[in-house]
Amino acid sequence: MTIKVAHLITRFIIGGAQENTLFTVEGLSEKPEMDVWLISGPSLGPEGDLSYGIKKNKKYKVHHINLMRRAINPLFDCVAFIQIFNLFRKEKFDVVHTHSSKAGIIGRFAARAAGVPLIIHTIHGLPFHPYQPEWLNLFYKFLERLAACCTDKIVSVADIMTDKAVAAGIGKPDKFVTIRSGMEIEDFEKAASKANIVREEFGINKKEVVVGKVARLFPLKGHKYFIKAAVEVSRRNDNVRFLLVGDGMLREELETKVQELGLEKKFIFAGLVKPDEIPKMISAMDIVVHASLREGLAKVLVQALAEGKPVVSFDIDGAREVVRTGVNGFLVDPDDEEGFVQSVVTLVEDPVLRGKLGKTGYDILDPSFRKDVMVKLIEKLYKEMLETN
Repeated sequence: MTIKVAHLITRFIIGGAQENTLFTVEGLSEKPEMDVWLISGPSLGPEGDLSYGIKKNKKYKVHHINLMRRAINPLFDCVAFIQIFNLFRKEKFDVVHTHSSKAGIIGRFAARAAGVPLIIHTIHGLPFHPYQPEWLNLFYKFLERLAACCTDKIVSVADIMTDKAVAAGIGKPDKFVTIRSGMEIEDFEKAASKANIVREEFGINKKEVVVGKVARLFPLKGHKYFIKAAVEVSRRNDNVRFLLVGDGMLREELETKVQELGLEKKFIFAGLVKPDEIPKMISAMDIVVHASLREGLAKVLVQALAEGKPVVSFDIDGAREVVRTGVNGFLVDPDDEEGFVQSVVTLVEDPVLRGKLGKTGYDILDPSFRKDVMVKLIEKLYKEMLETN
C-alpha cells in the first residue's frame, strides 16, 4: 500500500526546521511505499536559500505556493489557503505534515477542510515567547489552539516544547510525541581534520583559543551577550579570537559595535555558510557558545557535542535536554551575565577541562539525533496512526 505524504513548510531558507524537513522528506522518499511531496513558499530573507540541497535525481515532488509568506498578510494568506486546500483535495494525500508557524496554521486548516485522513504538525519552536507584546502572544496561542483541534499528532523536537504548549492550552499531553531533530552526525564526527584549514583561512594561529557562535544575525539570537562577554574575556586573556558564523539583518550593527569596542582584530564575521560547511567551521572552534533567548532545541549544541567541543549555553527551552553543567559544558541563566562570562573564561583558561568536557559530550551524545533514527520514528508514527484512525 502506498502512503502519500505532503510536508508543508513556510519558507525553505537555511535553518534548522528546514534542514529537519529536508532530511525527513529525503529519508521517507527512499521507502518504496512512500510517495512524498515537499511544499513550501518562496525562500525570501537574508538567511539564504536551502533549495540548493534539493537533489536533481530526487525521489520526491516539489511544489511551491508563492503567496505563502512568513509575515501576516490577510489577502496573501487567504489565497495561499485556497491554493493549498485545492492541492490537498486534488492530490488526496494520506498524510499532511506541517512545519513552522504560518504553514502549520494554514496547512492544518486546509488539510482538515480537504478531508486529509492524518494531520501531523512539528513544533520546531513556539511562536509565542516573553520577548514580544502579550497581545501578540495571546493571538498566536489562540490560533495554535484552533489548529491543534485539526491535528491528530503534534511532534515536538524537545520535551520542553510539549510542556510549554500544554501549559498554553494547546492540546493534551497524549496528543504530543517527542522526536528529536535528526542531523548528519557523521559529518561532524569526521570534521576534526579540517580545523587547521579553517584556522589558516582566517589567520588564526595555533595558540589562539577560538570561541565560536553559529546563528543568524537576528534579534533574540543573543549576539549582544556574546559581544559583551568578548569584552571581558579579551581583557583577561589576550590569546582569544571570536568566530561568528551566520548572516542577517544585524550584521552591520554588530560589526560597528565590535569596532567601537576596539575588538575588530579579535572578531571574525564568517558570513552565511551552507549547512554542509558548518562541520568544518565548528572544527575550528575550541568552545561553542549559544546565547539565544528562544529556541526549540538548538542544533548547534548537538553538533558541537558531536565534534567533542564543550559548550556554554543559556538555560532556555531545550538546552538542558542536551547540556549538563560540569559534564559537557555550562548552562547559564540568561540574566546571569557574569556567570556567562566566567563560564567562557574558565574554558578559555583550562585546556584540560575543555578536552574533558568535550570528550564526555561526545560519549553521551544521544543517537536519537541521527537523521536515520528520526526518519524511522516518523515513518512508524505515520503507519501506526493510519492503522488506528
